[in-house]
Amino acid sequence: MKLSTVTRRVVLAGAAGLLAAPACAAEPAHDVSFAQDFDELWTTLRDRYCFFADKRTDWGKVRALYRPQAIAAESVDAFAELVRRVLVELYDAHTHLAEPADGAPRWPLYDLLAERVGGMVTIAAVKPDSAAGLAGVRGGDRVLAVDDRPIEEIVRTLSPRCLTRPDPAADTYVINAAVAGRTGMPRRMTVQTGSDTPRRLDLPLRRAPQPPNVESRRLDGGHGYIAIHSFADSAVVEAFDLALASLRDAPGLIIDVRGNGGGDTAVAKPIMGRFITAARPYARMRRREGATLSQPWTETVEPRGPFTYAGPVVVLADHWSGSMAEGFPMGMRDIGRARIVGTRMMGLGAAVFALRLDRTGVQAQYSGEPVYDTQDRPRWLLRPDVEVPEGGDILAVGIADLAAQRA
Repeated sequence: MKLSTVTRRVVLAGAAGLLAAPACAAEPAHDVSFAQDFDELWTTLRDRYCFFADKRTDWGKVRALYRPQAIAAESVDAFAELVRRVLVELYDAHTHLAEPADGAPRWPLYDLLAERVGGMVTIAAVKPDSAAGLAGVRGGDRVLAVDDRPIEEIVRTLSPRCLTRPDPAADTYVINAAVAGRTGMPRRMTVQTGSDTPRRLDLPLRRAPQPPNVESRRLDGGHGYIAIHSFADSAVVEAFDLALASLRDAPGLIIDVRGNGGGDTAVAKPIMGRFITAARPYARMRRREGATLSQPWTETVEPRGPFTYAGPVVVLADHWSGSMAEGFPMGMRDIGRARIVGTRMMGLGAAVFALRLDRTGVQAQYSGEPVYDTQDRPRWLLRPDVEVPEGGDILAVGIADLAAQRA
């Protein structure tokens, strides 16, 4: 977390009382604000985090292990790092610090998708045009080291400490955090393809120019193409409307949310509204009620705009489509207006809530309301209608599917 380092406030009973007491009886220096903020964090998640039933986290052990460390933290930055480690105990890529400090482990997914193959950390997919891809990391490579540290050593360092028993989902989270490297820093990776000689690859920080949030064009054959790179800006709605107006006569439409990290439902719903003439349900949600989840309620989308696009639609998605960029294709499918083409997505399955700890100002987010499709299937298990093999041409497959819908 990018906060200025401040010295902790030491709370003492009084100088005279401290001097009068035996040395062995003196209370260790501690910071009341850190203790209170830790309690706020721990209690909020205990009461509102929505995926405890799917985790093997002993939340009581989390408090016993980390609260003394919170009290002993030497600075706000050190306390923020402790909060980061507490959140890792939930091994949920949607639950993390809002702004981790440079040098902190990144949360997954970043630019590589890793999995265990024969016990080895193996690259399953590489984000297009990423530093990893440009440096020569390829699908199927085994990862031996990151920043000259053996990969399994990093995995041990990053792993949750408070599980009741091992969980493959926790291992998947950790190996993907391990290959992601550290925020604000380049990486050096040692990888091996088959029995070839291991390769040491330097992965610099790559700050590619940000494309416009919405881009559009007409494809060969007349189909329309609209790429939505983010749902985080309300201006996306107007930009989408302009793009759709220019493609109003297209016989079919591709909407591309590959690489889109998500954003706000309030941006995605108006876009979905351009494809229907009557209100339709697009998702179901729940929230915590004590130790269990509530009964689901249904979310609907309303029609909108000066015209309704009625042609067939395909939504493209990939491993780096996350959060609302998973909810959008799921919603378009559930309102009966699109087929999904691509790979499985990030698997971020809940609406998130922001948490700002009152005294230190440390900010985080956590999964609060799980999302399901209208058949009550979890969003985190969402799969495309047409799943494209790794390395396949998702756009070409999407165009072919669009043509088949029109045939």
